Amino acid sequence: MSGVLLITGGSRGIGAATARIAAERGRDLAINYRADREAAETVVAAAREAGVEAAAFQADVADEGDVQRLFEQVERDLGPLGALVNSAGVTMPPTAVAEAEVETLTRLMAVNVVGTMLCCREAARRLSKRRGRPGGAIVNLSSMAAPIGGRPGASHYAASKAAVDAFTVGFAREVADDGVRVNALRPGMTMTDMTDRVRRDPALREEIAATIAMNRVATAEEMAYPILWLLSDEASFVSGCLLEASGGGFVIGPRPDAPE
Repeated sequence: MSGVLLITGGSRGIGAATARIAAERGRDLAINYRADREAAETVVAAAREAGVEAAAFQADVADEGDVQRLFEQVERDLGPLGALVNSAGVTMPPTAVAEAEVETLTRLMAVNVVGTMLCCREAARRLSKRRGRPGGAIVNLSSMAAPIGGRPGASHYAASKAAVDAFTVGFAREVADDGVRVNALRPGMTMTDMTDRVRRDPALREEIAATIAMNRVATAEEMAYPILWLLSDEASFVSGCLLEASGGGFVIGPRPDAPE
């Protein structure tokens, strides 16, 4: 891999874990954040300690002007873009469809879907071989909620990630001949600040773990490693892939060794 790796939502969770490991592997980093500059600068400081170039860039990925400014600043301050991880995302409290509010739904779709599309658009303009650039790789963050419709109260979030899946596959075909690979990672339940409710509630965490084949939830680092593989030259013929990092998938019914 060459060029700068831009990670949206890189100040926290899976984005921050990906940044830390990428820095250890020698990758220059652009860390995007929306509001928490201190957290972003902490990730940047750790990256610089690892010996790479890194900087933090504020932008709301749901805002077209912010996204355009973000990509321009990254290339001006750090150099040509080489890869993109769309990790910025939002969720919402468990909400029945009958109780959903349009403002919350609009923000959810604006960040998770439109934001991903806008960032992919700007990346394509800067990576495409047809535009005289060297190509590159993009990973979009989806979710295991997408193929199953989400856990109770999460159908809206699942729909936003299903849109990411469909877009990833179509976009990958569109830019394949431009030297740009596009894939999505579907994380299972992962302990980040986005899932803080699960992190703070041991009983809920145990209940969720029981629905996962490995009988546990994931760490952010366990999502970062497959993201970095998808970006790497080892995955040079992998594009349009929806890679599940689900701990073996969902358990339906009692486990074989469960007491009767």
